[in-house]
Amino acid sequence: MITKKISPKGKSVRVTFELPADVAAETVAVVGEFNDWNVEKGAMKLDKKKNVWKAGVSVKPGDSFQFRYVVDGDTWINDEQADAFVPNEYFGENCLVEA
Repeated sequence: MITKKISPKGKSVRVTFELPADVAAETVAVVGEFNDWNVEKGAMKLDKKKNVWKAGVSVKPGDSFQFRYVVDGDTWINDEQADAFVPNEYFGENCLVEA
C-alpha cells in the first residue's frame, strides 16, 4: 500500500510504503531514485502490531520517482498500487509514484 500525506505548509509530501509481513522471511527494502537504489538506505521496518513492513520518504509536491521493493535480499517486486509503471533496462518495469 502507498499513502501520501502533504505537510501542513504544503512544502513536502510524505510517501509511506507498506507491505504485508508475510511477503518476506527476513528483510524488505524500498529502493528507488530517492535513495540511489540503495538497499541499506531503504530498509523497511517490521511493525509487528500491524503485521506490515513499513518505510517512508519525504519529497517535494509534484515530484515523481521510480522505485521497487527488494525482498530477502534478492527478489525484486512491484507495488500494484503505484501510480504508473515504466520500463527499466532489465526488461521489466519499475513503479512510479507522483507526489
